[in-house]
Amino acid sequence: MTVQKTQMTTIDIDKLARKLEPMLRRIIREELIQLSTETHGVFYLEPDTPLYKDMETITRRRKKGQINLYTHDEVWNG
Repeated sequence: MTVQKTQMTTIDIDKLARKLEPMLRRIIREELIQLSTETHGVFYLEPDTPLYKDMETITRRRKKGQINLYTHDEVWNG
């Protein structure tokens, strides 16, 4: 007979976001580096792709003051 125990954990969303942000930035940075090395010069995003839609959302949110974008140094050297 197997006994299973369930453990409940309360998660502070702000704390979780602070922990995940550096990891997500690194993953995105690595993906963009790979994409830019595979595609020489300027690359084109098709308007119906998820990344294109995400970029539109980011632009819209920035214009509304809902997000702040990081500088080049903060992204690549931080």
